[in-house]
Amino acid sequence: YLTQGTARAVVVETGRNTVFGRIADMVKAADSGMTPLQRKMKEFVHTLIIAILIVGAFNFGYGVYLGYDTAYSFLGAVSLVVAAIPEMLPALVTSILALSGVVMAGRKALIRKLPAAETLGATSVICSDKIGTLTENRMTVTRAYAGGQIYHVTGTGYDIEGEFQIDGIPVPSAQQVALMQLLECGFNCNNAHLSGEGGTGDPTELALRISGAKAALIVDGVHRLEEIPFESASKYMAVLVETGGKRLVLLKGAPEVVVQMCSTTLDSSGTSQPFDQDTALYMAKLFARDALRTLGFAVKELPLDHADLCHEDLHSMCFAGLQGMIDPPKQSAIEAVEQCKGAGIRTVMITGDHPDTAQAVAKQLGIAAEQVITGAELTHMNEAELEVAAQQVSVFARVAPEHKKAIAEALQARGLVVAMTGDGVNDAPALKAADIGIAMGISGTEVAKESSDMVLADDNFATIVAAVEEGRHAWNNLQKAILYTLPTNAAQALLIMGAILMAATVPLFAARFVLEPVQILWINLLDSVLLTMPLMMEAKEKGLLDVPPREAKAQIINALFLQRVVIMGLAIAIPGFLIYYHFGAAAVVDGVIVNELLLTQAQTAAFWAILLAHFGYVISARSIYASAFTINPFSNRWLLAGIALSLAIRFIPTLVPEAAALFRTAPFPSEWWPLILLCFLPSFIAIELDKVLRRLAGKAA
Repeated sequence: YLTQGTARAVVVETGRNTVFGRIADMVKAADSGMTPLQRKMKEFVHTLIIAILIVGAFNFGYGVYLGYDTAYSFLGAVSLVVAAIPEMLPALVTSILALSGVVMAGRKALIRKLPAAETLGATSVICSDKIGTLTENRMTVTRAYAGGQIYHVTGTGYDIEGEFQIDGIPVPSAQQVALMQLLECGFNCNNAHLSGEGGTGDPTELALRISGAKAALIVDGVHRLEEIPFESASKYMAVLVETGGKRLVLLKGAPEVVVQMCSTTLDSSGTSQPFDQDTALYMAKLFARDALRTLGFAVKELPLDHADLCHEDLHSMCFAGLQGMIDPPKQSAIEAVEQCKGAGIRTVMITGDHPDTAQAVAKQLGIAAEQVITGAELTHMNEAELEVAAQQVSVFARVAPEHKKAIAEALQARGLVVAMTGDGVNDAPALKAADIGIAMGISGTEVAKESSDMVLADDNFATIVAAVEEGRHAWNNLQKAILYTLPTNAAQALLIMGAILMAATVPLFAARFVLEPVQILWINLLDSVLLTMPLMMEAKEKGLLDVPPREAKAQIINALFLQRVVIMGLAIAIPGFLIYYHFGAAAVVDGVIVNELLLTQAQTAAFWAILLAHFGYVISARSIYASAFTINPFSNRWLLAGIALSLAIRFIPTLVPEAAALFRTAPFPSEWWPLILLCFLPSFIAIELDKVLRRLAGKAA
């Protein structure tokens, strides 16, 4: 390492032509686009605005056609538009997602981009790295192959106490020449550091240090001169060291790569002999089948004046052997994978390990592992073949970071919502391309975190599943809020449309609308805050992870939405019409208003009737399908407070003269209250009846 002084460097590439530049270009090219929620909300708002404007224009034109005063028709059209547009919808969506993000943060899933909080709920495929996310990332060498012998290694974790056994019989490691060569290679071709409290560095390299320490190896006496660092493309690491008066190249890497560089090996007595690649690869396959992460090792002596190390030096080496490490799956990950199955989410494991190791670990985790595809196979696939492979295969091995982006895009091409984990700089394009990129908070690079939508504070796969549950809960509450807000807005619009349509036959409606525009605005704003917002505080419903994710192409405006808008719009609007007509009809005689006060009182009574109809609906709107009688009425204290506050505030324009003048209201006789209070029932009965019929239809199906 250089710590001070001067040096001369040769710059071979700059800017976009560097490795980081190419990664930056890939990140830019990987347009993350809009999330499923953003696409749905855009389509929903676009359709809603067009529909409202069309209805408003029709309302104005129809009023003029019937011969009404232009001002009356225009006021009716404007009132209808104001009534129908859900002004609080953007704030509602943002609040629900923000609340969900706070809850997820408490479960160690940090949301960086707000829409990701809901996208998780629609996730149908989770592509996860193996090491550290699905497994413990606590490597322990349990098996070694050197000199034609298989050694079992005892001890676990960072404990350097352990022994080497052949067929269960301990053997002195110092007397095993081939074994010592293997251990020395793994111990010194290594950047980890052991300490009294364990060590620092890559878990794989720590495991190799510890296996060497069990044979009493120490760092002293070995001087490193050069290093070729590990790269995912080359799949090996090599160092040039000076020890015992010799200059040695020590190499470790994927067994299938290492064996290509070797021509000799040592037998059990330490004698050099020709190397048989097939035998070494067969042993590596046996190790991998037992879920051992297996590395190959090789040694080569160079002249003492050899000062540099390059790729061309890595040939005619002596194969030192294999070391197999166990990295046990996390119990929480096993349970989470099982939860994913119940939730209709496919778990895809992507790893750089040997295919057999990947397959064995996948089976332990409960991931479908009948077929494994390697990165080399992916490279030779066209887009159509890649889509089929991504759809059918759940384990990918020997995969380079660039393959992860291709897998994500292939799954998305099949209409799936993809979550992708990553921690390295090279993972950034894949994280950007996925519907939701998930970076590791502990092991992840800053580049990966910046490219992600969510960061796992504990690098745990189970945290992703917990976040999926919260995402589904966020969508449920958002759906509840929309299914409450839009029917109530529709009811207010029906009050205007109905008044214009009936004005020709009912003089009362020609005199005044059921509600004044300012009263409609009051309902839209205050009721949205006090009655709709508390719906986002509803507790999670049971069984969120027992149902498949919703279809990625599912629309907000569906059959359920349209049915609720029509049924609940009528159930709220009709009581308003009836109350207004019942108490206000006498105020208009032959089209002339004979009692202004009575007419204002009738509007005020209708104002209250609409509020009570909203109460009847919101109490049952706490669940989309479950009856209100199955829900604890006191479990959402925010809603209870909202109802109480809404009642209290509504008395202000009714009883306070100054406010009454502003909102065009007036106190009405107390004997009107019994009939007004009955307006609570139609909306409550209508929504409960709709739920009953849906449950019966579901059982019949």
